[in-house]
Amino acid sequence: MKIGMMLPHLGAETSPQAVVEAARRAEEIGYDSLWVIERLLAPTNPRSRYPVTPDGSLPPLYQQVLTPLETLSYVAAHTSKIALGTGVLVMPLHNPVMLARQLTTIDVLSGGRLRVGLGQGWSMDEMEAAGTSPKGRAARADEFIRVLKSIWTTDPVEHTGEHFTVPRSILQPKPVQSPHPPIYLAAYAPGALKRVGQLANGWMPAGVPLKAMWPMMGQAREAAWAAGRDPSSLELIVFAFARILEESPGPDRPDFVGTLDEIRQDVATARDLGATEIIFEVGYATEQLQLDEHRRGLEQIGTLVREEQLRRSGEMAPV
Repeated sequence: MKIGMMLPHLGAETSPQAVVEAARRAEEIGYDSLWVIERLLAPTNPRSRYPVTPDGSLPPLYQQVLTPLETLSYVAAHTSKIALGTGVLVMPLHNPVMLARQLTTIDVLSGGRLRVGLGQGWSMDEMEAAGTSPKGRAARADEFIRVLKSIWTTDPVEHTGEHFTVPRSILQPKPVQSPHPPIYLAAYAPGALKRVGQLANGWMPAGVPLKAMWPMMGQAREAAWAAGRDPSSLELIVFAFARILEESPGPDRPDFVGTLDEIRQDVATARDLGATEIIFEVGYATEQLQLDEHRRGLEQIGTLVREEQLRRSGEMAPV
């Protein structure tokens, strides 16, 4: 199983130096991947509830955000081998033709290190600001992904659909990765999980308890089987909102919150559930980025990174 880390690109303490320092240190330690999220707006009177907080409010850290594609391009220039992922880009905020070109550029400039996480979004304010609507999001997402794949794998490219049109054109270069960078979807509703099985390389849930992931992943695998795809090829990438404590918070602790040994147990549970990767988010336990906590977490989780490396090489016995 692989282990990745969310970059410190949100909140008042973020900076170019902080992002580069974290990226370089993660690569030195041996992390498999670095990830960024997308947040367009922090509306003062949001019309959509933020699904993570109890009262639906946005944490202040979203008031200062480095945009994902530019951040990954910057990090690509300061690293050499670690994978670079979006977790996730909000499809309604983008045009798939332009996004395909931007993502291809990152893949080419990084030497084939890009991984693409996509989602449908939840904020009506963001969609309105981007000139789109939540109406018809499902059909739009299906077509969006097909346009990306068409641009990445065919030449000349041509597409005429309900939502997007690409006149017969030559679009070069193509991504380094063949047939294209892996695509992962953040999905929770049955229809979205079906889309994972039909069109994506894997599922990347955030905020889903570990015990709930198995049946949901089963829905995606069933859809893959029905579509004539190999269900076992689907990856499960787990976002872990981690907080490392000196003492255990008790038996009712949330997943990935507790002592390092308790988090190690959660890693083992995720592995048993078939997770192919865990992306740790540290330093975000409060309403602002805590850069010192992110740095400590990077080092502490690094212990688990090295254990997974030994496990993959066969030098460490399974837990």
